[in-house]
Amino acid sequence: MNPTLTTRLANLRARMAETGTDLVVIGPSSHMLYLADLSPHGDERPVLLMVSPTFAGFLMPALNVDSARQHTDLPFFPWADADGPDAALKDLLSATGVPASPSIVLDETMRTDFALLVLDALPGARRRFTQDTVGYLRSRKDDAEYDALKKSAVLNDAAMAAGFAALRPGITEYEVATVIRDFYKAHGATTEFCSVCFGPNGAFPHHHTGDTRLKDRDAVLIDTGGRIHGYPSDMTRVGYFGSKPQGFEEIHAILDRAVTAAIAAARPGVPASAVDKAARDVITEAGYGPNFLHRTGHGLGIDVHETPYITATSPTVLEEGMVFSIEPGIYLQGRFGLRLEEIVIIRNGKAEILSEMPRTAIAGG
Repeated sequence: MNPTLTTRLANLRARMAETGTDLVVIGPSSHMLYLADLSPHGDERPVLLMVSPTFAGFLMPALNVDSARQHTDLPFFPWADADGPDAALKDLLSATGVPASPSIVLDETMRTDFALLVLDALPGARRRFTQDTVGYLRSRKDDAEYDALKKSAVLNDAAMAAGFAALRPGITEYEVATVIRDFYKAHGATTEFCSVCFGPNGAFPHHHTGDTRLKDRDAVLIDTGGRIHGYPSDMTRVGYFGSKPQGFEEIHAILDRAVTAAIAAARPGVPASAVDKAARDVITEAGYGPNFLHRTGHGLGIDVHETPYITATSPTVLEEGMVFSIEPGIYLQGRFGLRLEEIVIIRNGKAEILSEMPRTAIAGG
C-alpha cells in the first residue's frame, strides 16, 4: 500500500482508539479518496469502505472490482446484481470483528440508503459522523498536502490576473469567466468554480455569473478556484473598471483591515470563533456589521468546503496544519459588494497565506 495511505489508516486507528470507535464506515466520497486513493463510480449500488481496529476492506459491486483493484490492495467483498449486497455485507462485517453493539462512525456524505443498510445490519449500533475521526485527521494537512495546496494557490494567482486583464468595455461576466477557465485548462488544471460579478451583482455573495456587461465605474469581484495535483484553490479579489465607484476605496480598506486582523488572530490554541470575531469586529466598528452576511471562512483540502469552519459559534480550536479561508465581505445592495479572501495554513505557530497576489484593488480600463 502507498506509504501515505498506510500512515493515514494508522492515524485513523489511533483516533478510533482515542474516541472509543469500533468501526468507521465510508461511502464513495472525498473521505474514501483520502483514506484509500479510490473514487469509485457512485450510483445506487452500495460501495462501502469499513475500517476496524484490526481490519479494513470494501463492499464492492462485482462489476467494479477489477477497475478498483488498480488503486488499492485492500480486500474486496464483491456482490453481483443478481444476488444483492446483503451476504457480502454480512461477510465484511464479520471480517471487521465488530462487536454486537458497536460504536460506529458513518460518512455523513454517503447516500442515505447505504447508511441504512449498515444500520439495519447493526441494530444495536451507536452512531455518529466523522468529525472526530476522519474529519479530524483531514483538517490537519501534512507536508505533501501543503505543497499541493501552495502550487494550486500560486496557479490561481495567475488565473485571477488573467481574468482582470481581460476586462474591457462591454465584456460580459461569462466571457471573463471563460478566460479564467481556459487559463486553468491550458495549465493542466480544472475549474472548480468561477464567480465573476460586475457592479450591483457583487452585492449577492453567491451571484451566478451571467450576461451582465461591464461599464465604467463598475466594481468587479472575482471569486475563483481551480484544481491541480488533486487539490483546489480558492481566492477572491476585487477591482473596478474606469473610475472608482463612490465608496469603493473606503469599503476596500475596511475589508483589508478585517483580513489582517483575522490573520493575526489565527494561531494554534485559538478558537476558530475568535478569528471570526477579529474580522467581524473591524467591520462592525466601521458601521457595516449588518452588511457582513456570512461566516468568515471555511476549511480547504480535498474539498473546497471542509472543516474547520470559521464561524461565530465554532468550538474548533486551531491547530498546526489547519487550512482555511479568511473572507470577510461587505455587501451594499444596488451599489456593489466587495469581499477579500485569503487561504491560510496554521504553520510554525502562525497563519501563513498561500497566495502570493496582493489584496490591492485592481484597476481596469
